[in-house]
Amino acid sequence: MKYLVLAIIFVTFLTSCNSKDEKEKVTTIKKEPIVKEYGFNINDFNVVRDTIRSGDTFGKILEKYPLKDSLRIYEVTQKVKDSFNVRRIKAGKPYILFLDKKKPNTLQALVYIEDRISYTVVDFRDSIAVYNKKKPTTIKRRIVAAEIEGSLSETLSKAGVSAGLANNLANIYAYTVDFFKIQKGDKFAVTINERFIEDSIYVGVESIEASYFEHKGKKIFAFPYKIKEDQKYSDYYDENGKGLKSMFLKAPLDYFRISSRFSGRRFHPVQMRFKAHNGTDYAAPHGTPIKTTASGVVERTGYTSGNGNFVKVRHNATYATQYLHMSKILVRNGQRVTQGQVIGKVGSTGLATGPHVCYRFWKNGVQVDPLRLKLPNAEPMNESHKKNYLAHIAPLKRELDSITEAKFKEK
Repeated sequence: MKYLVLAIIFVTFLTSCNSKDEKEKVTTIKKEPIVKEYGFNINDFNVVRDTIRSGDTFGKILEKYPLKDSLRIYEVTQKVKDSFNVRRIKAGKPYILFLDKKKPNTLQALVYIEDRISYTVVDFRDSIAVYNKKKPTTIKRRIVAAEIEGSLSETLSKAGVSAGLANNLANIYAYTVDFFKIQKGDKFAVTINERFIEDSIYVGVESIEASYFEHKGKKIFAFPYKIKEDQKYSDYYDENGKGLKSMFLKAPLDYFRISSRFSGRRFHPVQMRFKAHNGTDYAAPHGTPIKTTASGVVERTGYTSGNGNFVKVRHNATYATQYLHMSKILVRNGQRVTQGQVIGKVGSTGLATGPHVCYRFWKNGVQVDPLRLKLPNAEPMNESHKKNYLAHIAPLKRELDSITEAKFKEK
């Protein structure tokens, strides 16, 4: 009897413990994490994410969902037009719809995402309101120094920098460095300001404060500077105040390979015979923009069976350039063009086996190899501005010198 009573007590105790555990399990409910996006608590809405398609309009998007108080689409577009141009929504841009959970499919708000930072909110909840907003961003400054391994963009990517910086550097040094010829062992350093969303999401390079490039042992500094206060864009100068611009760009394209050089005797791949090649061929994808390498006047445009579509530009009494095999000509005879202006698109018209531009260069009426020519430089900085410029760049140069000395001292 004694053992029976003990057994009953033990079973009762176990049952009580299990019951308590069950209660704890029942009462322990894991709360859904609160997620906020574009100022909205995502948990409070049914959320639809989509992308503007070709043919979509603001009204077409709205008509899929009922609006509060039976609002008509025309009323909405009229109320938002001063703050949000509904005609400027673009195909490919993402948008988010916030729908009422209690009244299924009733549209509460729309967010149109312009880019990674800027967005527009159209809020239908109380009265129709439009907010053009930007995500909070911060700027961080740093210096990147590296030795070229592979391409410039690959080297930058390894350093954790947007590969787009390669285009910026190519533009800065377009007059002094031929980026078709950069090689392993070349060095660079650049002081940049980078933008981050909410201090952590990388957006890209905001601006360049200073840069250094060493190509074939030659060191070239570049510092942005505005001589005039109302000057829209900075020009780049070296450590002595000499402008980096020369009269001619090194090439009519950005970043593409030389497929054939200037030669007195080259085997022609179409005519199947040896002949002089009085130009430099730059291979590039069909449609790549072709830039005039210097300012001037379009002397002639047209088509021949050999040249295909071509443009010839007269720069002054001494120099002229010509661009062959275009898929499309974008200028006309007699038109004035500025250095770097797009004058056509890469193609394979005329005698060509693939898309490229044949770049021809005249000096005093004779075709010459521009890659072997010492091209004229732009005018140096005016002495009246040089003193201020040198004082401005002094700390920037000291900083770059210190970094490059430490980074490359073992090289």
